Amino acid sequence: MQVKSRRLFTLAGCLALATLLLVAAPAGAQDDAAPTPRANPLFRDRFTADPAPLVVGDTLYLYVGHDEAQRDEMFNMRDWRVYSTKDMATWVDHGPIMKATDFRWAKADAWASQAIEKDGRFWFYAAVEHDDTHPGKAIAVAVSDSPTGPFVDAKGSALITNAMTPKGTHSWEDIDPTVFTDDDGSTWIAWGNRQCYIARLKPNMIEIDGPITEITPPHFEEGPWLHKRGSTYYLTYASLDRAAHRDEKVSYATAPSIQGPWTYRGELTGSGKYSFTIHPGIAQFKGNWYLFLHNAALAIGDQHGAIGRRAVTVEHLQYNADGSMKPVVQTDEGISVPPPR
Repeated sequence: MQVKSRRLFTLAGCLALATLLLVAAPAGAQDDAAPTPRANPLFRDRFTADPAPLVVGDTLYLYVGHDEAQRDEMFNMRDWRVYSTKDMATWVDHGPIMKATDFRWAKADAWASQAIEKDGRFWFYAAVEHDDTHPGKAIAVAVSDSPTGPFVDAKGSALITNAMTPKGTHSWEDIDPTVFTDDDGSTWIAWGNRQCYIARLKPNMIEIDGPITEITPPHFEEGPWLHKRGSTYYLTYASLDRAAHRDEKVSYATAPSIQGPWTYRGELTGSGKYSFTIHPGIAQFKGNWYLFLHNAALAIGDQHGAIGRRAVTVEHLQYNADGSMKPVVQTDEGISVPPPR
C-alpha cells in the first residue's frame, strides 16, 4: 500500500473487485465544479489515502499517502505528502515530504504513516517494503525539526521488521503504525494487519522499549489509531467481518489504560464509497473532534477511484455522555454542514 498487495491471498479477488469498482464509480463521481469548502473529498487534484492528522498550535497538519495506481494496478505508492489548515476550509499543499526509498534499506511502498511531536521534534512512522535482507513489510521512523519536513531516516534501519512478530500469519502484518504519547510522557506505537500489536518506545523514539504485545480486537483488519479523551483510551481501526462483509468498515475499542484491557464497542462507520479499504485518523482541533477517512469516489480526468486510487475525507466526530463515540455517516458534504444533533 506496486502491484504486490497487502492481501496476496486474495489477489484474484482484488483484481476482480478493482474491475467492479471501475464500473461502479460513475464518470461524474466528482465533477469539475468548484468544490464547497470543507466538503468531501478534501483534495481533488491527486489521489490520497490513509490520512493522519497532527495538531500543532493553531494548525492541523494532515499526512497522507499518495496513490498513483495506473490501469489495473492495486497499489502504487511512492511518497508521502502533507497538507495544513488553520480553519478546516483552506488547505496548503506542502508537497512530498519523503519517498519510500529515502529509507535506503526499503525498496518500495509508501504505505500508511503517522507523525507525532515529541520534545520539539517531529517523528514520522511509516510502513514500507523492506529489502531482501528482512523480507516483508516493516515500519520506518524519520525525524524533522518541522512538521512539513524535510524528514530524514532517524535510525538507518527498520524500527519493526516482520521477524519481530513471528506469530503472525503473513508477511504484510507489520503495517499502519499509530503513535501516541500518554500523560506520563511515555510514547506507544500500535500497528498491524489481521493482528494488532502495541509496544512502548524508548525516549529516543527509535527503539522498542520492552515486549511487543498483541491486542487484536474483534474483526481487526488494519489501520489502528490511538487517542485519548478524558480518562478513556480509544483504539479505532479498519475492521472486516469476513463472514458478512466485502469491504472494510471502522470499529473501535476502549480501555482504562493504554495497556488495556480493551473492550470492543462496535462499528463507528460503514465502508467508504466504492472502496475496499478504509483508514481512520482522529484529532481534536479548535474545540471540535474530526474523523478523517478515505473512499474511492474521486475521478480525475479518465481515472476513476479504485482500490489504489482513493481520496481523503473528513466528518464530524461526536461522543455520548458515557464516552462512547456516536456512529458517523460518511457524506459528500463532510464538515461543510453542522454536525448532527
